[in-house]
Amino acid sequence: MDSAFLVSAFATLFVVMDPVGTTPVFIALTRGMAPRMRRAIALRSCLVAAAVLCLFAFLGETVLDFVGITMPAFRIAGGLLLFLTALDMLFERRTKRREGKAEEAEEEHDDPSVFPMAIPLLAGPGAITTVILLIGRTEDAAGTAAVLGVMFSVLLIALILLLAAGLIERALGRIGITVVTRLLGLLLAALSVQFVADGLLAFGFGTPRPG
Repeated sequence: MDSAFLVSAFATLFVVMDPVGTTPVFIALTRGMAPRMRRAIALRSCLVAAAVLCLFAFLGETVLDFVGITMPAFRIAGGLLLFLTALDMLFERRTKRREGKAEEAEEEHDDPSVFPMAIPLLAGPGAITTVILLIGRTEDAAGTAAVLGVMFSVLLIALILLLAAGLIERALGRIGITVVTRLLGLLLAALSVQFVADGLLAFGFGTPRPG
């Protein structure tokens, strides 16, 4: 396997999955949770993301075709769900639900490990599409294994950063986290709109902006 291809694959997956940018989101979503719960969510997020990406690496678009879902539709659905999370972050609804009720953070409906951490932040439409394309460029089992190794290395970096979220949060402080939460909520809202717009463009609605 060409080393240049592997470097390119790593850079592409790193940019698409963006573990550095996902860490502040994780901090905002798990604000007020016990360290043990945070570690569990971080590990679960990466494991679920790895499982989803492996599924699409081996089965590709067959999975979506089987249930009659196109990638643009998947992108639009992910964008709409992500927008709801962005609203929670912008208006600090999650924080208000958790203040003085640390035990409530362990309830299933308040667990962000699967959504939005694993899907669509780590294993979103972009990462899924990238993995499918990279696997499609390999010619043998060794190449497939190499691409999977690159994918797992990016997820490992993401896990390390998520496990260090407590240190990052202490460095930012309460006011800093509040500011970051609101800012990231706005950015997530914009990202969700972009997901929907890309999906609509793929369906033939509108025309892409030049450049």
